[in-house]
Amino acid sequence: MDTKKILLVEDNPNDVELTRRALQKSNICNELTVAEDGVEAVKYFFGEDGKSGCLIEDLPVVVLLDLNLPRISGLDVLRRMRANEKPKLIPVIVLTSSNEEKDIISSYHLGANSFVRKPVKFVEFAEAIRVLGLFWLVINQSCPNGLRKS
Repeated sequence: MDTKKILLVEDNPNDVELTRRALQKSNICNELTVAEDGVEAVKYFFGEDGKSGCLIEDLPVVVLLDLNLPRISGLDVLRRMRANEKPKLIPVIVLTSSNEEKDIISSYHLGANSFVRKPVKFVEFAEAIRVLGLFWLVINQSCPNGLRKS
């Protein structure tokens, strides 16, 4: 059985736990992989050498990307993803506390598929995750891994 994986790029442990809880509450049972900062996300896709990284079949079906990350920013992660054939077509949802117009514009300019401001209240956050999961994991038809270039 093909499990659709989710990559969460988030440095705040509380937000990681909130996301896990919101996914569980919404009965979204997809495997969740967490990269705790931009460097971990880049290593996930491209490896230590910048050329290997995860296998095509291990690519996530969607990336939830925070912008305010240590070491390498979320915008830089997005820029690198869109510049490389392997992760180029993966939908990226910017999930951030930022509501700065420049961040919204930059995210879309760099190829984000969606920009979602993290709700403060858990009930609203859980509903946002439920709707995102429903759309990106059930309704949306993602690019088959076999058609992605390696």
